[in-house]
Amino acid sequence: MAAGPDGRAHPSRRDPAESATSVKAVLFRLFPLVVRGGCRTVAPHTTHVPEPSPVLPYEAPGAAPPTPPEPEYGLLPGRPAEAMDGADRGRLLAGAHHDPHSLLGAHPVPGGVRFRVLRPYAESVRVVVDGEPETLAHEGDGLFSGVLPLDAVPAYTLLVTYDGHETGTADPYGFLPALGEFDLHLIGEGRHEELWKALGAHPMVHQGVVGTRFTVWAPNAQGVRVCGDFCHWDGAAFPMRSLGSSGVWELFLPGLGAGATYKFDITRPDGGRTMRADPMARRAEVPPATASIVAESSHAWTDGDWLRHRGDRPVHEAPFSVYEVHLPSWRPGLTYRELAEELPRYVADLGFTHVELMPVAEHPFGGSWGYQITGFYAPMSRLGTPDDFKYLVDALHRAGIGVLMDWVPAHFPRDDWALAEFDGTPLYEHGDPNRAAHPDWGTLVFDYGRREVRNFLVANALYWVEEFHIDGLRVDAVASMLYLDYSREDGQWTPNMFGGNEDLHAVSFLQEMNATVYRRNPGVVTIAEESTAWDGVTRPTDGGGLGFGLKWNMGWMHDSLVYVSKDPVHRKYHHDEMTFSMVYAYSENYVLPISHDEVVHGKQALVSKMPGDWWQRRAGERAYLGYMWAHPGKQLLFMGQEFAQGGEFSEAHGPDWWLLDPSYDAEPDHRGVRDLVRDLNAEYRRAPALWERDTDPAGFSWVAGDAAEDNVFAFLRHAADGAPLLSVSNFSPVVRHDYRLGVPDGYAVWREVLNTDSVRYGGGGVGVGDGDGDGRPVIAAPEPSHGRPASVRLTLPPLATVWLRPV
Repeated sequence: MAAGPDGRAHPSRRDPAESATSVKAVLFRLFPLVVRGGCRTVAPHTTHVPEPSPVLPYEAPGAAPPTPPEPEYGLLPGRPAEAMDGADRGRLLAGAHHDPHSLLGAHPVPGGVRFRVLRPYAESVRVVVDGEPETLAHEGDGLFSGVLPLDAVPAYTLLVTYDGHETGTADPYGFLPALGEFDLHLIGEGRHEELWKALGAHPMVHQGVVGTRFTVWAPNAQGVRVCGDFCHWDGAAFPMRSLGSSGVWELFLPGLGAGATYKFDITRPDGGRTMRADPMARRAEVPPATASIVAESSHAWTDGDWLRHRGDRPVHEAPFSVYEVHLPSWRPGLTYRELAEELPRYVADLGFTHVELMPVAEHPFGGSWGYQITGFYAPMSRLGTPDDFKYLVDALHRAGIGVLMDWVPAHFPRDDWALAEFDGTPLYEHGDPNRAAHPDWGTLVFDYGRREVRNFLVANALYWVEEFHIDGLRVDAVASMLYLDYSREDGQWTPNMFGGNEDLHAVSFLQEMNATVYRRNPGVVTIAEESTAWDGVTRPTDGGGLGFGLKWNMGWMHDSLVYVSKDPVHRKYHHDEMTFSMVYAYSENYVLPISHDEVVHGKQALVSKMPGDWWQRRAGERAYLGYMWAHPGKQLLFMGQEFAQGGEFSEAHGPDWWLLDPSYDAEPDHRGVRDLVRDLNAEYRRAPALWERDTDPAGFSWVAGDAAEDNVFAFLRHAADGAPLLSVSNFSPVVRHDYRLGVPDGYAVWREVLNTDSVRYGGGGVGVGDGDGDGRPVIAAPEPSHGRPASVRLTLPPLATVWLRPV
């Protein structure tokens, strides 16, 4: 036995001559290493090495950390390490060091290799080199160190003892950065289109070792540490290193994999600390818990044929009928996988081409319906895992249904564990207080002029499309992004460089997002919820437009609902509310939305907006839906409105499905409206005239747009090559007999193909031909009318819309 520095005996290590003397010999030591339980360990040599646990610093997650031991300076086979510089030590222990890897791990020093390990609460730490453990001295504050007489840094592992239990693990500070220089360059340029693959938590094999790479952008932080259930939420042992001017911090933790919960412990510029969820987390805990979860996907997609053909026809020239859904309340209590068994079947039965999901990104407050997002890259955990959500999208695609998703880049909430002042300074939000906060919603506005923030958002749009196979993004609250003075009084906003009220950075961001999404994902559509007359929302970006594929027609929605809410006797004074939409119908590529926004907060459900008794209200909704489906533009209808639910939307209990129970709905009050929606979609798909030329003025012509006294609207829809369709709406509660309307020459016989007054829909059964609603042919006569050489004489049902096509 040889004597150590304190005079005590300790086992001699081997003769230094037996040590490796070349880099090749050192690398050769890698061969005895084996992988067990996700950690790299040393095969037994002269001393038994316990099999490592995937739990890194402590014995088991959830248990209280043991009491820190008093410093004990053990014997070393070489010599003690030199004391760490006091400033470095202080910053390291305070979580404020930018390069902990320079202090921890193994480093060549004169006379050997210095090993230093930070393990708070550990009783002892041993270094295992070539199968032989050597004890490190405890320097206090959880630091253990020593110098071994080696010629080069070897492959090694650690044995750490807590409460008498020794655990084996690789040293996190023995690894090179797991993020490449090219990734850092793209991040610095704000051009990393697959940012989710560079930042966040990623299970991986790094330098032959299984573990998880953690990366986070926090450019103004003094230091960042990783903490989680694997270290009892004490990140002292895991400080991250700064990767230069990129502002990115990185750490690879060996032995850690999917399912671990974590956050970032950030030391602010002022020295304070904040615990933050990962902005790039791909999975989050179920609220009210707020931690991020290491995620790894194993879903095998089955929608290849759908993806190959979804772009065969441009969306503005294709049938596009959308069912808007709030997933948590559509069938309350169902998970993503359970919804996958019911939602595709229901939507396919009704004939909708797409579903639009209200925001599915993680949000802490369910009452926000997803519009207050804290986890932009994580599907909401209330309904299952990210793979469960993929399963739902896959099921919808297999049923032939496209999936649109609400995307919310306009604002984010102030929760102190999320994005707000993430690294202790305004980072994702604008630094100017007058521009950082949204006056209406009390939320923060993204800084669209900062390249890293733009990158975060553009990559987020791509993430949902590419990782979850989303077919389209409906972008929320675009108007609030476009105008510097949105909801702001004079003196509360600053003009742009040209003296205008346009937010030029937001304009540039939206153009970049749209151009990038369309370039990388042909067949995908972006849709703007934009409520102003901004020019060029759906114009391509190379023509100066914002580049959206479609835009919600908020003007049509507002005006038409004003009209139908009036008593029929007063509607003649509001006739232009229904006709004005055709003045601007071709200025953009439009969607006609009856969305969740129109059936909440006292606005009443669609059927309840109608005047009159219960029969008249249902008839009014049916007539309105028939008019809507025939009007130029695509259609969107919010859940519950398809069966005339009378109550407003409530996220607490969802649609009133019991209204469809035949034991309650003895007459087809609610089931009739649902059947009408099914038939509207079926006839809509069969009639190219209703969708092929939605953005072409040649696809529409008025027959009777000025019949205000009659409350009648009649127009033709024209296909590019095929028969036209005549739509006639009578918004008065009286039957109009022998009503003459002009029709194109060359079509002698017309047949009723849809009548919202049909008995099967709950109507009175008045037909256009002979009053019995059986769809008999109507003969055109060579009598000029409405500027056309021929005409038909119809019986118009009360509060109804009828469609006719030539035979």
